[in-house]
Amino acid sequence: MFETRGFNLFMAFVCYQLLITAYYFQYVENMDPCPLCIFQRIGVLLVGLFFLLRGLHNPIPGSRWILFYSIGGLISAIAGGIVSARHMYLQNLPSDQVPACGPALDYLVEMLPVSEVISTVLAGDGECAKISWDMFGISMPGWVLLFFVAVAGLMLWNIFRHFKPARKLF
Repeated sequence: MFETRGFNLFMAFVCYQLLITAYYFQYVENMDPCPLCIFQRIGVLLVGLFFLLRGLHNPIPGSRWILFYSIGGLISAIAGGIVSARHMYLQNLPSDQVPACGPALDYLVEMLPVSEVISTVLAGDGECAKISWDMFGISMPGWVLLFFVAVAGLMLWNIFRHFKPARKLF
């Protein structure tokens, strides 16, 4: 079931819907995303691209392409999960330990090299510590983290299911 074209295209659609929801909150609910939110969107986009490419390509079972798409999706999900976990950590800090607000992401991109932008964003700031929405007591980064964990589990299962090591007779 998990290797069918329909499932992969459905998961690409789920990623698309997550991005549409993020843009809804940004432009309709006027909730400006912090830099960590933007990095999480990039993670969802990359996961969605791997699902879309696998759905369009529809490789045969046992093909090395399945390994490529699964590892690419796994790396994207892990990276996105790390960003989501960092975001949740900042949101759960006591108010006296929250870092001060830093410059906007567009300013950082203009002034710093890419490696420094990434390290500055992952360090987080006070803007990332605000919780402006939650459902059932879980903030947006928490829900995105659950998504990334589910996708990473699915990708790991796919990798180990299709590519078992050869059995030794002796």
